[in-house]
Amino acid sequence: MSTKISLTDQFIDLEHEHGAHNYHPLPVVLDRGEGVYLWDVEGKKYFDFLSAYSAVNQGHCHPRIVHALKYQAQQLCLTSRAFHNSAFGPFAAFITKYFGFDKILPMNSGAEAVETAIKIARKWGVQKKGIPQEQAQIVVCHGNFHGRTTTIISFSDDKVAKKDFGPYTPGFISIPHNDIAALEAAFMSNNNIVGFLVEPIQGEAGVFTPDEDYLRAVQQLCNENEVLFIADEIQTGIARTGSLLAVCGNCDCESSCLRQPDTFAAPDILILGKALSGGVYPVSAVLANNEVMNVIQPGEHGSTFGGNPIAAVVATVALKVIKDENLAQNARKLGQLFRNAMNDYIKTSNIVTLVRGKGLLNAIVINDSPNSDTAWNICLALKENGLLAKPTHGNIIRFAPPLVMTEDQLMACVDIIIKTLRSFEPK
Repeated sequence: MSTKISLTDQFIDLEHEHGAHNYHPLPVVLDRGEGVYLWDVEGKKYFDFLSAYSAVNQGHCHPRIVHALKYQAQQLCLTSRAFHNSAFGPFAAFITKYFGFDKILPMNSGAEAVETAIKIARKWGVQKKGIPQEQAQIVVCHGNFHGRTTTIISFSDDKVAKKDFGPYTPGFISIPHNDIAALEAAFMSNNNIVGFLVEPIQGEAGVFTPDEDYLRAVQQLCNENEVLFIADEIQTGIARTGSLLAVCGNCDCESSCLRQPDTFAAPDILILGKALSGGVYPVSAVLANNEVMNVIQPGEHGSTFGGNPIAAVVATVALKVIKDENLAQNARKLGQLFRNAMNDYIKTSNIVTLVRGKGLLNAIVINDSPNSDTAWNICLALKENGLLAKPTHGNIIRFAPPLVMTEDQLMACVDIIIKTLRSFEPK
């Protein structure tokens, strides 16, 4: 007697047979999304508590962003940068004013943007700082996650991401995150340092949030040592942490914030991606002022799709949605409510030891070994209860819903999370 295979299993089997096994997804096959919700191929509805790793801050299929995509796709999709197009110039003017920089270099993926920032910093070091050819060094942090290209994994300490992919690219010095003394020591011991590349909050490492004054101290130290402060805000940017950027601290998200160095930790190079397009199209960007960006000349860097008309129009609307719908302010308010609720639960919990984060980028630490499958099993149970989240680094579960979530929706999600955690408490 034959057993009927579910629609979910059919899709998973097809992907397993014909797709490379470079991910370990939860056993759910998603078919539709709207706002904070996702539906699978069987028709079951879920709260999304991952937001495609913070790429859909504006919610799934935001109608304004989708309309912009559809309109531009019918006008002009791609010319390459061999020619000018009528969308990129207006977008470049808009985004540079929005974030307070002189110039943008557009790319497609976050990893491409990080690679771009590395190239800019190295060339700036040679041309502006007088670093000898092939000697430029960039300081990075332990536990970093900036992508998975060959250069980027070269300075990663994630053994899974790195093993067997050598030889690795030289030119990087790794220090602990949130350690100003270590950064100062690195600067003092090496005259060839051109940049400090850092995630303001380390998302993939488990939402490690530094001390309140860390980024300001980083900015000051970089300025004193003529080193570029390079902020990777691919995941933390675009209102995720309750401010327009995580480097803005606790500001009210005005676009002029980066022009107020006495209040905010303005980077020399800003890296953006993910929610820059609201998750509907691959768009990333590197922003810097003329003194830094003008080291790049024709033929030295580029991308066929970078700055294409669809990307330019989609990203413009995606950024307008952030401002128009006050999503940074909403993230700040709901994030505090979430952490308060989880801290109340933790007081009597044996399964959760800690909640940390900022805005709507948060994580809970499960009271088990990083090598255990407890966090994975909790996420499977959350799925059954109608909420999608994913573990990171074994015993940590990251929670990052779309920023369009309402307070009632958030509290409904808190109820699901607490109900599920209670089922894992020791009897």
